[in-house]
Amino acid sequence: MSKKGILLVNLGTPDSTATADVRKYLDQFLMDERVIDIPKFNRTLLVKGIIVPFRSPKTAKLYREIWSENGSPLLFYSKLQAKMLQERLGDDYHVELAMRYQSPSVNAALDNLKAGLVESIQVIPMFPQYASASSGSVIQLVMELVSKWQTVPPISFINSFHDNELMIKVFAENARKHDIASYDHILFSFHGLPERQLLKCDHTGNYCLKNADCCQTLNDTNKFCYSAQGHDTARLIAKELSISRENYTVCFQSRLGKEPWVQPYTTDVLKKLAADGKKRLLVFSPAFVADCLETLYEITVEYHEEFRALGGEKVQLVESLNDSPIFIEALAGMVK
Repeated sequence: MSKKGILLVNLGTPDSTATADVRKYLDQFLMDERVIDIPKFNRTLLVKGIIVPFRSPKTAKLYREIWSENGSPLLFYSKLQAKMLQERLGDDYHVELAMRYQSPSVNAALDNLKAGLVESIQVIPMFPQYASASSGSVIQLVMELVSKWQTVPPISFINSFHDNELMIKVFAENARKHDIASYDHILFSFHGLPERQLLKCDHTGNYCLKNADCCQTLNDTNKFCYSAQGHDTARLIAKELSISRENYTVCFQSRLGKEPWVQPYTTDVLKKLAADGKKRLLVFSPAFVADCLETLYEITVEYHEEFRALGGEKVQLVESLNDSPIFIEALAGMVK
């Protein structure tokens, strides 16, 4: 009997910590027109002439800090998630894993589904909050590749799952492992985006960034806004843990370049909290479904050291969804 195809797509990771592999990964990632959304000529000069040559050796060193005997944590947990989902769904489904950049490729995963004669394909970009540079890029690539097939099966996409109840439950359970009451403040640190990318998603042209509170509440106008969905994820996790609004802050990390990105920046929040006398911070990173460079190094190492240098004592990461059986139930629920 025909099976239903499921394609899980995460961001990607270098094949190894060798500078050449990191260079290859960064080049493919940053040359994506949805990631650095400027004219191709300018993007090529910036990425191939400046960013990749100078950042590759430094980024390779960072990957060596988080690489384990299992290789890339992101790829390791992504493979586990795909395997667990296949086992959960059973023989009526064919689950494939792909990375938007590098291996396993989206093209290869789609070819596997096609060879399996699946009757339909459901694509789940593994990004809880929608952004053009992540989910949008995955959806565009899948549509471009499948458009070349002679027979195109029914295809559907999960746009986002920022408010999925089971996902919220996993983040809350992971936080409870760390004695929440022993921390002075809670951070929800999301991956950053240039402000221009938020503005492009405002089809009214008169809502986004017009005031400081435009992302605080999710509504019909900003329902596809990355920042607004992030605030909603934070609100739901805080509600699940009975954390009052004054005891947590939503912020954004990993900015690149000098132009404005979504604010407040995590580094600025750390400075303010340290100045206010806060000593211990518990940090969620709910933009990721698996621990990776941005969580295992940027938060766990860089932000911890930065906060201590400012007079703080501890920055504690709340682990990501990783191999949680409850998150696999969440994925199965999306499929069915």
